[in-house]
Amino acid sequence: MYTLYHLKVRGQENTWAKTNYNCIFQVTQDEISDPMCSSTCPTQVHFEDITSAAFKIKSGVLKSHLSKLTGMEVFLKKDFLQYTGSFKERGACYALLMLSEQQKRKGVISASLGNHALALSYHGHKLNIPVTVVMPIVAPIMKIQMCQQHGANVVVQGKDMGEAKRIALQLSKEKNLVYINGYDHPHIIAGQGTLGLEIAEQVSDVDAVVVPVGGGGLIAGVALAIKTLYPKTTVIGVESERCASFSRALKAGKPVYTPIESTLADGLAVPMVGYNAFATAAPLIDKMEEWIAIAILRLVELEKCVVEGAGAAGLAAILAGHLDELKGKKVVLPLCGGNIDTTVLGRCLDRGLACDGRLLKFSVTVSDRPGGIAELCRHMAAIGISIKDIMHERAWIQSDIFSVEVKVVCETRDIEHANMLKDMLHKNYKDVAFGEIPSPTLLGAENVQLPHHM
Repeated sequence: MYTLYHLKVRGQENTWAKTNYNCIFQVTQDEISDPMCSSTCPTQVHFEDITSAAFKIKSGVLKSHLSKLTGMEVFLKKDFLQYTGSFKERGACYALLMLSEQQKRKGVISASLGNHALALSYHGHKLNIPVTVVMPIVAPIMKIQMCQQHGANVVVQGKDMGEAKRIALQLSKEKNLVYINGYDHPHIIAGQGTLGLEIAEQVSDVDAVVVPVGGGGLIAGVALAIKTLYPKTTVIGVESERCASFSRALKAGKPVYTPIESTLADGLAVPMVGYNAFATAAPLIDKMEEWIAIAILRLVELEKCVVEGAGAAGLAAILAGHLDELKGKKVVLPLCGGNIDTTVLGRCLDRGLACDGRLLKFSVTVSDRPGGIAELCRHMAAIGISIKDIMHERAWIQSDIFSVEVKVVCETRDIEHANMLKDMLHKNYKDVAFGEIPSPTLLGAENVQLPHHM
């Protein structure tokens, strides 16, 4: 049996309201009740219900959308969500707290490309400890400005981290300031190791942890924590070939100077790994990979995570196909930094799309008579191609004077869609030339060398 209800709509001046003034809907009188939501016998939720839920679901909360793409059970440790955007806060906070009262009053100094400087500046301000940071001229402007906003004395000097460190050590001696190495101070390494403890706590039965490597402080702390608790878990380091300082240290048996080349993973560009970090990590690391790729694009699209090149290094090695032995296994990737410059992010996304074949560039010769370019646009629209940029030139074309060369940058869905565009153009036009789809190497995704097994 049904009962009719009349619903009056407010705002009768509204056109929709006038036409829908009397809206009729039906509900059953014998409504089926929800046994878990009873008005006569409500259930009161208790604190132990929450703790029970937390225990039972913790292994599934962090699972990544990248699992299907990589063929692994991927979990992301999102340390780029720290207040200053990186894992560096762990070590910086601990190192500052461990200072003597006299050292706290005098202040500290350090050299950094950005993330360690940010962490020191932020926690120094919170703890009322004066902080001076020396940043090389290649440090991202955004990171320099953020350090200044946190009240740090910022000195921008040195062409790279090596020079910046020498300047900072000299200032430390002259002003009697405590120098806190961003990757080799024992308290820094201990602080970074807390990330490893959290991984062990939050994800059970981890097969492998893939850690970005610069100066070595993070992998030293994480490897020590993971290997102490779970000796069978594999710890893999990933670094840029353009500054493979840890790999060279492993081969030499000690930290050695490594020339730095320009790299998308600027946070990993450290010329020599730390002595303490190397001594701690070398016996624990199972494998080193040297690859940085277009992982930034995958993280933005699939995970809605904006990370810097250094933070995406672990995923990059997997996408490159150099950790295929982890297929079907449970893998944790620390996303350890999110302080990417906005202009660099835009370039990374565009170049990543180009590498995927989803951003194409081509030139085609069409008729210069009225409607020639419009016809090209209609052909492209018919198969769902989006034009991003278009230009034409007449002066340098080598065919007849009634033709024009049109250069187009367009967006496709995938490689299959791109091939559909190519077939359409070759079918309708004689002179067509496509720009090559770039390889990851051309996009700042450094080449891979053979792994070094311990």
